[in-house]
Amino acid sequence: MMDFAIWIENLGLFSDIRGSAYEYPILLALHLVGIAFAGGLILITDLRLLGWAFGGHSVASVVNALRWPKRLGFVWVGGCGFLLAMSKAEGYFLNGAFQIKMTLLFLVVVHALVFRPTVYNKPEELDKAPELPGRAKLAATLSLLLWIGILSAGRAIGYLNAPNGLHYTQLLHTILTLGRG
Repeated sequence: MMDFAIWIENLGLFSDIRGSAYEYPILLALHLVGIAFAGGLILITDLRLLGWAFGGHSVASVVNALRWPKRLGFVWVGGCGFLLAMSKAEGYFLNGAFQIKMTLLFLVVVHALVFRPTVYNKPEELDKAPELPGRAKLAATLSLLLWIGILSAGRAIGYLNAPNGLHYTQLLHTILTLGRG
């Protein structure tokens, strides 16, 4: 896997991004702007599903109005994030915070698969209920927790490096093995 990461980061485009004084910082800034954009839209949706804000608007109007802007935000953030990660693939592969971020992003996909059919694709039904259903509140709560975790792990990427090139699971194994000695 490490050979693949080294190969990827040394491809022309990713090598150019990493070696440029401007490209990587500009991509990082665009990634952060995209996170603010998409994250703000997710926050609005989740707060409405929890019933904590935007009560003057139906759940359906909020969910439906923000659906496409959120999708565009995900493409924007994902595209920039992909370019950033591939330009430093070896370092990111070894970075525990990056691994946590990718795991949480996977859980966001699972979240979407679980809640899309009953919450996000049927917001009009939520509006018909006398009170917001528990599944909508659970979807919003899990969404907030996952995205806060992703933001936190993403922020930690720049501060956490794999010690001496160890993968974080190797480091954990080493610590546990020393504890038994």
